[in-house]
Amino acid sequence: MHWAALIPISLPSSASPIDLQSLAVWALQFTPRVAMVEEGVLLEVEASMRLFGGTAALHSLVETGAQELGASVAWAPTGLAALALARQGVNDGFHEPLVRLLDRLLLERITAVAKHQPTLARVGCRTLGQVRALPRGGIVRRFDKELLEAMDRAYGLRPEAYAWATVPETFRARLELMCRVDLAPAMLFGARRLLLQMAGWLKARQLGATAFTLRWCHDDMRARDAGTGGELTIRTAEPTQNVEHFARLLGEHLAKVELLAPAGELEILATEVQPIVEESRSLIPEVANRAQSTNLALERIQARLGDGAVRRPQLAADHRLEWMQEWGSTEARRASRSNLVHELPLPSWVLDKPLRLIERANRPIYQGTLQLLLGPDRVEGGWWHRGHEEGNDEEIPLNVQRDYWVARSDHAGLLWIFQARLAGDQTAWFLHGHYA
Repeated sequence: MHWAALIPISLPSSASPIDLQSLAVWALQFTPRVAMVEEGVLLEVEASMRLFGGTAALHSLVETGAQELGASVAWAPTGLAALALARQGVNDGFHEPLVRLLDRLLLERITAVAKHQPTLARVGCRTLGQVRALPRGGIVRRFDKELLEAMDRAYGLRPEAYAWATVPETFRARLELMCRVDLAPAMLFGARRLLLQMAGWLKARQLGATAFTLRWCHDDMRARDAGTGGELTIRTAEPTQNVEHFARLLGEHLAKVELLAPAGELEILATEVQPIVEESRSLIPEVANRAQSTNLALERIQARLGDGAVRRPQLAADHRLEWMQEWGSTEARRASRSNLVHELPLPSWVLDKPLRLIERANRPIYQGTLQLLLGPDRVEGGWWHRGHEEGNDEEIPLNVQRDYWVARSDHAGLLWIFQARLAGDQTAWFLHGHYA
């Protein structure tokens, strides 16, 4: 088997090492066989080697991420051996036979053996090899069975069984900073560790984040009007698990934030996630476009210039043609949409403002008398909608009562016109669109 042991250590950016639960959740992106044992986290990664590109590639991924999170790593053929080597500060348990490696370790490196250290010291045992050289029958009679079982599991003579960790349904992680931060961009240094944890959770759940929230708590020695803290919600153009992408976006937004008081604690939540579609890899090499997509470029513009700097057309659930389409920020594009059914085909071009038509013998005129082909299609509604006229701040109702027709003009072609009800039970004809 191929085991890794992670032991949390203190980092300069944090007042305390990462907790075991958070470390285990991050490790679940590499294998489902993750267990919290004593002060460390064990991973059995034998079945994951090929998925991550081999032993060297997987070692590099785990060690790089663990270093950023603040954890030491050791590798060995058994879980208890990896944990013992990690306590000793030895990284590689495969460069020589496991028996030779473990025999040189101090007996304190295995907890079940360390409990009997005073007795073992009196018989001259200082290392695990000296303990292993003792008669097994004498060990069983003089010490509890846990000592011999732990030694056998560490040396690979007995199978190991652990309670495996599970991936939580939601992600939330906190970090207490080593010192108080006065400038918002400086929070990115500590927030990166939380982003790394979130990326691990996303990969374990096979999800991509479309929004995450950074919250900060102000120091207790703050002004009264500063409040307890603040928060910032970051949205992505598409679901992603990329830590560098998260950090780049967060840095752009933090550059525009001014802290009302020094921050001492950070928290990150994955507020919106979606299933992520993995890239299909062909046996035939393909020349991929390595340039950033349009969505990512628009995302960066929006982060630097604000939500209103990027506007996109969006369909809206409205029968009135003027409000079937609206322009909104990229955040609003995730709103629910309805597929509306219309009896008449909709025009290719719509006028910004309906043009009132003249009438002759109750027939609408536009470059000649219009021939009504299809209709009517009645549209009535909008009593809930209020708007403003140009140069007038007073709200006006936008309710409509219209009968739409497809009409034909000898010179203008097919037109989209409607007959509207006016005050005093009068009606009028309007041109609203053209067909291509």
